[in-house]
Amino acid sequence: MKRSRGFTLVEVMVALLVMSLMAVLAWRGLDALLSSRDVAQRHLDQSARLQSVMEQWELDLKSLQDSTVVPALAFDGATLRVTRRQTGGMQVVAWSVHDGGLYRWQGPVVRSVSALQDSFQRSGQLQTQDGGQLRALDGVSGWQIYYYRGNSWTNGQSSGDEAAAAAAAAAAAAAAAAAASAASSVTATPTPTGLPTGVRMLLQFDPSSGFAGPLMREIELGT
Repeated sequence: MKRSRGFTLVEVMVALLVMSLMAVLAWRGLDALLSSRDVAQRHLDQSARLQSVMEQWELDLKSLQDSTVVPALAFDGATLRVTRRQTGGMQVVAWSVHDGGLYRWQGPVVRSVSALQDSFQRSGQLQTQDGGQLRALDGVSGWQIYYYRGNSWTNGQSSGDEAAAAAAAAAAAAAAAAAASAASSVTATPTPTGLPTGVRMLLQFDPSSGFAGPLMREIELGT
């Protein structure tokens, strides 16, 4: 009887080589698919985080209120401080950029003049390790703040704004002295005086942050 012919060693090796190549190609395709999914999810998370931060930024500025005790809006190049109305009193909020991130700090809700002054002073002396600071956004390399006054935008640190801030601080100090002798509680003025009608924030992002470019956000005050 004739013996049936099987596969030779060369044929088996060729078949194994073909299957190995197909497995490698399939694995690369799967790995690329998973990597694309991870990148898309990361961008989605970044967008959601950015949207949440911008909503909080707008809420802080929309709630801005002049107490006549401390400046309602103050920017020193690194930190923007805002006094905002809250249920039960006033609160100081500070936004700052350092260590590659955008940070937000908020003080306690207070009712007394001295407590508000202490909170405002602390907001200007924040340290990186301050437990009250929240790292709101990563990948931020710098920022600029602009005020809208007299139908034009000016830098938040321009001479005109610095003079206005100094005048506001002097008025606040005089008002604080009068308030300290007359009453111990903080009262918010119905209409802030000497404040800009709008605030523009321009954020710069690190190239490795995943954001396409700078972000600009304008908020109209008093609305």
